[in-house]
Amino acid sequence: MDKTHLVDRSRREFLKVSAAAGGGLLISLYLPGCERAEKAAAPGAPIVFEPNAFVRIGTDNTVTVIAKHLEMGQGTYTGLATLVAEELDAAWPQVQVEGAPADAGRYSNLFWGPVQGTGGSTAMGNSFEQMRNAGALARQMLVNAAAGKWEVPADAITVRDGIVRHDASKREAGFGELVELAAQQPVPETVFVKEPDEFRLIGTHVPRKDGKEKTNGTAIFTQDVKLPGLLTAVVAHPPRFGATVKSFDAARAGKVKGVVDVVAIPTGVAVLDKDFWSAKQGRDALSVEWDEAKAFKLGSEEIMGEYKRLAAKPGAVARKDGDAEQALVKAARTVEAAYEFPYLAHAAMEPMNCVVKLDAGGCEIWNGEQFQTPDQAAVAAAVGLKPEQVKINMLYAGGSFGRRANPQSDYVLEAASIAKAIQGKAPVKLVWTREDDMRAGYYRPLYYHRLKAGLDQAGNPVAWQHRVVGQSILRGTAFEQAMVKQGVDETSVEGASNMPYAIPNLTVDLHSPEMGVPVQWWRSVGSTHTAFVVETFIDELAAAAGKDPVAFRRALLKDHPRHRGVMELAAEKAGWGKPLSEGRGRGIAVHESFNTYVAQVAEVSVHQDRSFSVDRVVIAVDCGVAVNPDIIRAQMEGGMGFGLSAALTSAITLKDGRVEQSNFHDYTVLRLDQMPSVVEVHIVSSAEPPTGVGEPGVPPIAPAVANALYAATGQRFYQLPLQLKT
Repeated sequence: MDKTHLVDRSRREFLKVSAAAGGGLLISLYLPGCERAEKAAAPGAPIVFEPNAFVRIGTDNTVTVIAKHLEMGQGTYTGLATLVAEELDAAWPQVQVEGAPADAGRYSNLFWGPVQGTGGSTAMGNSFEQMRNAGALARQMLVNAAAGKWEVPADAITVRDGIVRHDASKREAGFGELVELAAQQPVPETVFVKEPDEFRLIGTHVPRKDGKEKTNGTAIFTQDVKLPGLLTAVVAHPPRFGATVKSFDAARAGKVKGVVDVVAIPTGVAVLDKDFWSAKQGRDALSVEWDEAKAFKLGSEEIMGEYKRLAAKPGAVARKDGDAEQALVKAARTVEAAYEFPYLAHAAMEPMNCVVKLDAGGCEIWNGEQFQTPDQAAVAAAVGLKPEQVKINMLYAGGSFGRRANPQSDYVLEAASIAKAIQGKAPVKLVWTREDDMRAGYYRPLYYHRLKAGLDQAGNPVAWQHRVVGQSILRGTAFEQAMVKQGVDETSVEGASNMPYAIPNLTVDLHSPEMGVPVQWWRSVGSTHTAFVVETFIDELAAAAGKDPVAFRRALLKDHPRHRGVMELAAEKAGWGKPLSEGRGRGIAVHESFNTYVAQVAEVSVHQDRSFSVDRVVIAVDCGVAVNPDIIRAQMEGGMGFGLSAALTSAITLKDGRVEQSNFHDYTVLRLDQMPSVVEVHIVSSAEPPTGVGEPGVPPIAPAVANALYAATGQRFYQLPLQLKT
């Protein structure tokens, strides 16, 4: 690792040049530092030391880490603080975290270019060196301040647990005592970061920085925001996608006590009141006539039928190795399968909500903000402001799974449009009910896959044809130009087009039909369906070849040691090969997503009534340097549970263009009694750059369970949710 990172003193800016680990963009990033303390130190103003955009140290010894990424339960605040505290040598209790403002110039996601946002499991990967540099720079300036004050060489000074020491003279000082002098130091031209064997916080357990607030109820979510004169808004959305308001009668709504206003907006009709329940009652009393001339009116069955027809012909080629068509003709044996996947809702615990204050001076937003730069631009355009006039306050979010990073800024724009419709006369808190969240879009797309593979006489796969049909989540977004090439949306085929198995003749192609159902990324994106297809079909090929599923995979992963490594670790820890009692089965799946490698072994029991339970899941993960092992374990467990919901219970279905589900009674997610009673997580020790863990735990669980059920029953599964034949 290069230990030096240049700092340009004349510009007071971090300069960091790095390659995005495991792909992504090659970026040169300039990060303007925060205002210097001497500038802020007006008479009576508290003295603070702000050496860069990510660190603020006060005279009270508090170290504040400015987190550019949203904390939505995945542990980002703790991870980012760990990186800074490690290099600063701060004591963990003195460190606190606050969300960064919307400012892509200082807080961009380094893997995304000049865009600020959280997603794609990129938080740790793109911040690893950046946040360590920020802490190292602050540390060096504190050391230089102490050296000047004590008139000793800087290299004779040590820092540990927030105390700066000169052992020879037995002098020491807390950070707070050095703030004023540190703020006067020139920014060093070079700083040094630690070698891995010097880490004291990275790779260890530290308490979560959001844990106490979320336990004692002081954590601030959007619903907790209170402003003078605040009105709560609830929106009547059309029952079919693409419909618009033809007319509405607000007479009955206006009779509901407390209703202040009823306004039409681009997405429906908003009712405003001083509290949520009255606003909801007002909305329920509305009479709205919808124009459905352009509304989407197909059901899930009709959509799937269209997809099956499309799958009969070749699509846009995503990958082509050799000649799969000819290899299939010559194969000793061929195997075919087709797979179906429903639409899925994100179903975050906190439904969509947003607070907007609009006045002549600009627009201010409070929410669990995941997509700062796109949302800032969209709101600015909608209300007639410049992006820099839209201030966004990033609060905690109660889950997202991709939903709050909406490429159309849908619910944020909706809140802004309501504030505009009432001419900014009051701040607006938009609240979506669970029913709104379930029925107003956006979803993981519905998909259909068709595969055919060929084996030679020895049972080795020699051909693989894979066709995917499903809506593009990137078409019509700002990401289309960069991520849709020659008709292939890379998010539709990821996990299939980069399949690691060594098969000489392999083709993957894609159809991306346009449908009127709003879709977007969902936790682990394309791998939500491609991992199931690849890992269950590989299992089926292993059975056709008469080979053990792990041995079969091992031979095909000879050029992919990290895939093979997690697979072998999970198999070993699960006791692969040890016999199970009758009615029980064990299955395995291995998958890479977002540059993180995960293998899972599931053990299931099939009961006499043909129900089944998932009893044990063993997970192995290789995510490079393990910044916070406890958070990695939590995310692997949570991601597995999230994926198990889709495997066992969840589905969004349409009939005549209307979403049939409305709440958790009919869009069921994993219940406590369905969670495996034993979940083990094993983390591969690695010196590779850290990669994300928020999403990669999701894809392997469904195929691992399906493969375990096959081992127990002999039944193969070609659609989700899983259902045993009676």
